[in-house]
Amino acid sequence: MRRLPFSLLSTLFLSCPVLAQDRAPATLDQVLQAQDGDSHGDLRAVVVLRDGAIVAERYYNGETADTLHDIRSAGKSITALLVGAAVARGQLATTKTVGGYWPEVAASPAGKVVLDDLLTMRSGLAAFDEDEHSPGNEDKLDEAPDPAAFVRGVPAATKPGSIYRYNSLGSYIAGRVVENASGADLEDYAAKALFAPLGITRWSWGRDVARHPKGQGNLSLRARDTAKIGQMVLDDGVFDGKRVIDAAWLKAALAPRVAIGAVDRYADSYGYFWYAKTQDVAGKKIAVHFASGNGGNKIYVIPARRMVVSIASSAYGKGYGQRRSEDILKAILAADATQM
Repeated sequence: MRRLPFSLLSTLFLSCPVLAQDRAPATLDQVLQAQDGDSHGDLRAVVVLRDGAIVAERYYNGETADTLHDIRSAGKSITALLVGAAVARGQLATTKTVGGYWPEVAASPAGKVVLDDLLTMRSGLAAFDEDEHSPGNEDKLDEAPDPAAFVRGVPAATKPGSIYRYNSLGSYIAGRVVENASGADLEDYAAKALFAPLGITRWSWGRDVARHPKGQGNLSLRARDTAKIGQMVLDDGVFDGKRVIDAAWLKAALAPRVAIGAVDRYADSYGYFWYAKTQDVAGKKIAVHFASGNGGNKIYVIPARRMVVSIASSAYGKGYGQRRSEDILKAILAADATQM
């Protein structure tokens, strides 16, 4: 039997969630099965939760439910949750500066940045990941033999709080701030404040040359576990009946603090290392909050549907990765509308 191209299947589900052969409404399982036709070979997993229960799940190209997957910059959103944990414990405040918690960089431009501006990608530092010549570019940070010295050396470019510039430097700094404010290694802090309460027992976190976990990413988790994180966010910081992250912090983190639609086709606004976009599906406007990583790694949180969609993808550096994940989300939302 001839397999339909992924692009055709995707178009079919997005334009009208109906199967061609019998005109029956597409189920969530059928939407996920349709991704088997993807020719790129780098989609890894899709997990869909409704009210905390798995309602659809599929793995691709060798991935299994137990595979640890590098979610890349979606880890920034997890760093934001850890900042929130530290705020709730009275260990730091977003109204204070980086230097107030990291004395080693206090005299530098980075040290003078207020945490609120850091968390919204408006630090004003000359750090822009889309420009390889930017002094604070992610690749240069990764290659730095002394990360603290690198941070001190990044100059200011604009007034803090004025311009959104996507960069990994800010989330790396945020991770170091949490470490200094809490007195704990960032990974150890995450294990106690976030992973243990969610029942997450396996992960891997990349570290810099100074052995600090990378607050900007390189955190590997199972797709079911990233879905758990999304569920906790959906439930205002509660998981399994217990408070994990402060509800006020999540409200602040998800709030549309910066309009970024003009520079990011996949998002309308940015909060504290979390994105938001209103999707138009079958004429209905659906608000979605999400964590996003290179290659199409996503944790989508959809309050109106009581849903979470976790997508693992290894299309690193490939433009189609982000587009494919959004297409899958919209196909899921379209199919879900027929089953409500």
